[in-house]
Amino acid sequence: MQTGQVTTADSDLDRRQAAFQRWAPYFLLALGTLLAIATAGSLAPLTNERQTQAFALVGTALVTQLWWTWSGRVHREPNAISVTYYILRWAIGFALTILNGFFAFYVVAGYYDADELIPGRKRRRLALFACTIPVAGAQTGGFPLRGSGWIVFGGLVIANNVLLTVVKHFAEQQEARSQARADTITELEQAHKENAALQAQLLVQAREAGISDERRRLAAEIHDTIAQGLTGIIAQLQVVANTTDPAVIQDHVGRASELARHSLGEARRSVQNLAPAALSYDDLPEALRKTVDQWSERTGVPAEFTLTGTAQHLHGEFAATLLRITQEALANVSKHASATRVGVTLSFMDDEVTVDIRDDGKGFDPLALPARSGTGGFGLDGMRARAERIAGSLTVEAEPGFGTAISAHVPLVLHA
Repeated sequence: MQTGQVTTADSDLDRRQAAFQRWAPYFLLALGTLLAIATAGSLAPLTNERQTQAFALVGTALVTQLWWTWSGRVHREPNAISVTYYILRWAIGFALTILNGFFAFYVVAGYYDADELIPGRKRRRLALFACTIPVAGAQTGGFPLRGSGWIVFGGLVIANNVLLTVVKHFAEQQEARSQARADTITELEQAHKENAALQAQLLVQAREAGISDERRRLAAEIHDTIAQGLTGIIAQLQVVANTTDPAVIQDHVGRASELARHSLGEARRSVQNLAPAALSYDDLPEALRKTVDQWSERTGVPAEFTLTGTAQHLHGEFAATLLRITQEALANVSKHASATRVGVTLSFMDDEVTVDIRDDGKGFDPLALPARSGTGGFGLDGMRARAERIAGSLTVEAEPGFGTAISAHVPLVLHA
């Protein structure tokens, strides 16, 4: 692996991270607005006056975001202007959250760019604490709080800050380890350029050495964990806030607690870079078989898994990559293909492992794909990036009306 290739990959990852930080506030504002509108007549009713206030604040938030995006200050060092922007955005988000708890999604943007906007470790910690206040209020059921709601609110503020502290601690440890691995890889490349026996080790360590990649991965996975958890918890607590039936309250509080525990567990797995849950107890062939069977049962589309060659115990990173690519490919089939049959084949060969996902759906023109949006899913680009990150490759064969075949190839690197 050449140093220039690593630099190019890191630059590309930095651009993706910058795009995420640029457009995430827009997405979160839009998400909160849509959910608030969708629940305006049931979970979180708004009077005409409050609707007017909400639309005015959303407009102010949008103008603020546009000013910040096009001011040319987005990726400069933290300063007084960036602090003012952060405080203004938080204040707008807090005011919106008072009107409807779903606007707490907009406040969540402060979790991801505090390091870029707020100077000083203590000030950043204070900024993150401030973001947990409207989030906890939304989780409680919305402002104003009444009676025992203040106790629940206080507990949620503490819980949110504990979660942020744990995530921050693990992220800093992960970054330090990644820097140490990057230094080690540099020394190995210089000392053993002609030593073929070290290539597999370098491939694995190269994946772990990208600090920018780790930051991007952590930001994306933590975002998914917190966003999904907030959605579920807020929905459950909104029901609790609008009922007096003890049985209903107990049921939905229990569901909210279970969602909180699940989200915390997934956040810990993400920051520690643990294997997907499907690989915790099964090897790759069995995990893929279960994934295909569950997908077929869920979608109603017949799907068959086939194993060729002699199965071997792959290194965890390589097994996880093939599993994630298969899951993403199946998700695309269910969303776009209108297929009547799907086949997944895992093949072990002398020096590589491949997984092929084929469907008889409507296909597409690979040369006429729409441009990827800043808030879209991973799609084909994401699957290809996953494979290339571990020196693999991804090929796509598709034609309108004749189905699609996706093939991922990765080196055969066994578990130590």
